[in-house]
Amino acid sequence: MNKNRVFVYMLFFALMHNINVLAQKTNQTYLNYIERFSSLAVIQQNEYGIPASITLAQGLLESGAGQGELAKKSNNHFGIKCSDWQGDKVYFDDDAKNECFRKYDDVLASYEDHSLFLKNRSRYSFLFDLSATDYESWAHGLKKAGYATDPTYAYKLISIIDNYELHKFDLVKSVTEVLKTEEDTSSTDQAPIGKIDAYTVHKVLKNNQVRYVVSQKGDTYSGIADEFDLDEMKLRFYNEVDENRILDENMIVYLKSKKNKASRKNLTHTIEIGETMYGISQHYAIKLEKLYLLNSMSFDQGAKLGQILKLR
Repeated sequence: MNKNRVFVYMLFFALMHNINVLAQKTNQTYLNYIERFSSLAVIQQNEYGIPASITLAQGLLESGAGQGELAKKSNNHFGIKCSDWQGDKVYFDDDAKNECFRKYDDVLASYEDHSLFLKNRSRYSFLFDLSATDYESWAHGLKKAGYATDPTYAYKLISIIDNYELHKFDLVKSVTEVLKTEEDTSSTDQAPIGKIDAYTVHKVLKNNQVRYVVSQKGDTYSGIADEFDLDEMKLRFYNEVDENRILDENMIVYLKSKKNKASRKNLTHTIEIGETMYGISQHYAIKLEKLYLLNSMSFDQGAKLGQILKLR
């Protein structure tokens, strides 16, 4: 087959895929996914420089808007396989039968691993020289670097971004900026693609290898749980608070379970005025029960001024 004919076929298939994606304008499942995970994409953009629109479009495409078997079975929203992976695994038929894919505890971990997957591999390094708002070049670059074998992969990403106006998420400049978009349908007979509500993005930090955010004025455990696609009771469990505890401003909120010991650089802690055992456990990302056990203390004992606590 000559090159011109190959090009014509590729262009035809690309146009067909574009038409198919246009039909997604009325797809509520896509809108729900965007509302649910857009903040995670913005977090990745601010931390790693990957356009939020690209991350969202890849998540939508690779996971079937979160409805694909791989996403449901393993929280894997980007189809990343097991090469050089030490974590949990699942097996799924893809290009070949029973292929190995990475498994994550939650969707946030999948989004973070996707960013690191791109950032730490040399074949994708040229992408980070592109503008964070040049989603078309990023889409073609991902295909060129071999992220997917589908010859129309870039066109699919671009169509999703254009149809759902995901490029507006690329304009967020800081982790606290509020972004609000609404589709104007007054001049079209097509169904609206919906509205992406305003949201606040929390910067994700790490302490003792545990991800956390710092609460802002007006935050609730429920709201933070929704932002990071976590169950509220699980979030409260991670932070060892009951259902009646109200979240105050500037509190550490862990997104994963705390550790049994502090990091190696923190061997002991001398208790100061006003400190509590719970506050110390939050400060060092140690489970409160483990902190008591490390120091052979009963659970009804409080922190004593000047006491030196073992953290490991």
